[in-house]
Amino acid sequence: MSALYETTARRLRDAYSDGAVAPLRDVLAPTDADGAYAVQTINTRFWEAQGRRIVGRKAGLTAKAVQAQLGVDQPDFGVLFDDMRVADGGVLDPARTIQPKAEAEIAFVLGADLPDPETSVAQVAAAVASVHAAIEIVDSRIADWKITFADTVADNGSSAFFVLADAGRGLTGLDLEGAAMEMTVNGAVASTGVGAAALGNPLNAAAWLARTLTARGEPLKAGDILLAGALGPMVALTPGDHVAASIGGLGEVRFTYGEG
Repeated sequence: MSALYETTARRLRDAYSDGAVAPLRDVLAPTDADGAYAVQTINTRFWEAQGRRIVGRKAGLTAKAVQAQLGVDQPDFGVLFDDMRVADGGVLDPARTIQPKAEAEIAFVLGADLPDPETSVAQVAAAVASVHAAIEIVDSRIADWKITFADTVADNGSSAFFVLADAGRGLTGLDLEGAAMEMTVNGAVASTGVGAAALGNPLNAAAWLARTLTARGEPLKAGDILLAGALGPMVALTPGDHVAASIGGLGEVRFTYGEG
């Protein structure tokens, strides 16, 4: 099977230059988590060998409705590399994407390691250095977004880029569960949601991520950026779009998707 996983990983890498690929049904059953993470790991190690540096992780499928849609009962995760970060207020070149969509999220920056295999929400909260409004730009390498759970996991959680608000704040006094989100595209409201969309509370998603990664021998560390999952529906992007997300208690984050 390892040879098939290597071939599948290469197919996904080649999509960056050759365009989206067909769903991975020939290798991965729709809910094959072990096989899908094996493919993701192959590409993670490949990109690290090419000089890309891991700066954090993203949690995905944190909304129960999306889990039900894909026939799973768990979130997934992907890797955040240093070159995936777009500056707050910056520009993302459309030539670097295939079929991107934006979603607003709450992000954490850790100030301490989280090595406990039973990491609790309280432990995560104690480890958080700052909380930020964020936008994740997801971009499936699978044609037409016809993904299963295994497709998106193998494809690094369908992750591509992220924008972290320059201004972060401490957890004290924040209502993350009730934090209202509004994302606009060119000034028009395109998506709304609330912090509870991420497993009931973004800290729940972060704790799940910490436990899951520790079980894999890859515990979260101080300085890591954690994207805790979408707070509302994702929105397809068109070159020239100006995207901004406002999250209660955290302020605003924005970027421009290239030239119109």
